[in-house]
Amino acid sequence: MLDALGRSGRLIADGPPVARLGAPAAASAASAALPAAPAAVLVALFEEGGEARVLLTRRSTQLRTHRGQVSFPGGRIDHGEDAVAAAVREAFEEIGLDPAVVRPAGFLAPAFAFSSGDPITAVVATLPARPRLVANPSEVDRVFDVALADLAVHCTVERWSEPGVPAFFMYFFAVEGETVWGATARMLVDLLTAVLGTRGGG
Repeated sequence: MLDALGRSGRLIADGPPVARLGAPAAASAASAALPAAPAAVLVALFEEGGEARVLLTRRSTQLRTHRGQVSFPGGRIDHGEDAVAAAVREAFEEIGLDPAVVRPAGFLAPAFAFSSGDPITAVVATLPARPRLVANPSEVDRVFDVALADLAVHCTVERWSEPGVPAFFMYFFAVEGETVWGATARMLVDLLTAVLGTRGGG
């Protein structure tokens, strides 16, 4: 995995990729005029049974935004933080992931929240083994993990369009009884492309 990230210039030492405005993650026209609120998420990978697995959460239905959606642990980047620090902090706050076992390795391509257009930096990290996790019920209803190989065969893609926005592809993953879509699905596609050399079953 680290070799794959290195070949694409996405190691931690290279710094996060620069977000390109107008990327096909596509903010709606209504959100385009709002000030951006940069966020960071942690794409935490570990190996078990010879398979690489990634951590995901289902957001609490009590949250104001993106309620009930599947996402990586993460949130807003606080003043004075960088993306790596924010992603690790949010993972600890949301699912109790011990920062001491997190080994940041690189970044995925820049993404944008579908509804707001806020830029998201995805920090890829490795864990030494399956972690012990406790979901914070005020933020997370469920924490689970999925093998990358399963993601690769449970991916579908649709062509979407919105007024004032160029047509773009929307990816969906049906795994572990959950449907993953939006920015999280796009980041999973980028992860599969970087690590496995495939975009999945689309």
